[in-house]
Amino acid sequence: MEFTRPRGTRDFLFEEMRERKQAESTLRRIFESYGYQEIKTPLFEELKLFTTKSGEEIVNQLYNFKDKSDRELTLRPEITAPVARLYLNELEKTSTKPIKLYYYGSCFRYERPQKGRFRQFWQFGCELIGAKTPQGEAEVIALCSDAIQSLGITTADVNINHLGIIRGLFKHFDISTETQREIMVIIDKGDKDLLIESLSGDKPVIDNDELNQILLKLIDLVGDKSIIPEVEDLIAPYDEPKEALEELKELINLLEAFQVSNYTLNLGVARGLDYYTGIVFEIYVPELGAQKQICGGGSYSLVKLFGGQEVESTGFALGFDRLMNAIEELTDKEELPSHLDVYVAPISKDVQVKAFEITQTLRQNGFKSDVDLNGKKFKKLMNHADKIKVPKIIIVGAKDLAEGKVTVKDMISGNQELVELENLINHLKEE
Repeated sequence: MEFTRPRGTRDFLFEEMRERKQAESTLRRIFESYGYQEIKTPLFEELKLFTTKSGEEIVNQLYNFKDKSDRELTLRPEITAPVARLYLNELEKTSTKPIKLYYYGSCFRYERPQKGRFRQFWQFGCELIGAKTPQGEAEVIALCSDAIQSLGITTADVNINHLGIIRGLFKHFDISTETQREIMVIIDKGDKDLLIESLSGDKPVIDNDELNQILLKLIDLVGDKSIIPEVEDLIAPYDEPKEALEELKELINLLEAFQVSNYTLNLGVARGLDYYTGIVFEIYVPELGAQKQICGGGSYSLVKLFGGQEVESTGFALGFDRLMNAIEELTDKEELPSHLDVYVAPISKDVQVKAFEITQTLRQNGFKSDVDLNGKKFKKLMNHADKIKVPKIIIVGAKDLAEGKVTVKDMISGNQELVELENLINHLKEE
């Protein structure tokens, strides 16, 4: 009988796990330097949490099931909705704002596996709940940029838009909610040909040529803050989108205060879900090609959708797997140090028990330690220590033990010396 892992999943071996843990540790350090605290939500939630957020059509992408009490549940496809649920359950009435929280965990989607896209994947993200915008938005973007750069990814480009500009135009021209949703989804796909066909084909989605022409020009505007006058000219006849543009201009000024320079204004960025209301951003690493997007985020009103009080919320989710791809693509692969500090080598059977005692003492004093459990010959012990690149090896021999000593060998320099057992811990700490 042959067992294989489920389609769209992966096994991670020792070195890859250490690389992932190293990146995870770096991200935690950056997030916590901004005052964020970690939370954890269940791997599965009620199905209605995600259908309320994203619509019934999302069910086709989920691992959903009924439990033994006939409750409709699903493995989480993302973590933003669970965070909103957690906020309503645990934090809404008891916590002072703003609330800064971050999360890291696996998510599941039943999609066709392809390069850079798996059925089990990991997200590292945050939510800033209850901070005034655009101040809060600027800090969230700064955090995201800092986190990515801390991993050695220097080519990341933060693409920013304010959905209030397009939504303001929709309001002015009295476009139905259903039609707005259809257009935003098309814009979100980034398929310009499809958008042109949808707006200027034989049967345009919007039956208003004036608005269609404005939208086609607007989403083509990409650049630095020098494109702002062009946006102002496009929306000059309409009052509804002007407040959003002023907020975007204020955000740009605040990004400079937060020392964020790797941004691009991109009026074609659109998160395709209704609850995004203001600033949205996506981060691209061009070297990753078709899978270049490593992050998506923005300001939204999700808590209200779930029945809570209106509250300003801004957040983002980093695609952790794509981050790892970017690290591999853009940074020089460093040889990881050994997973051990010390390897204990008993050179005869009669000293094994004492070697085990020494190893436990090392572990209790904070040294990552291992000991031979198989009774290897001395030459094989040394070969093993060399293979795992351990920096120190403690050779335990009967003659040395009789004098209350062991031999400590530096595997890098080759130097070795006899050390009193009672002084072993201090000796290693000094080293």
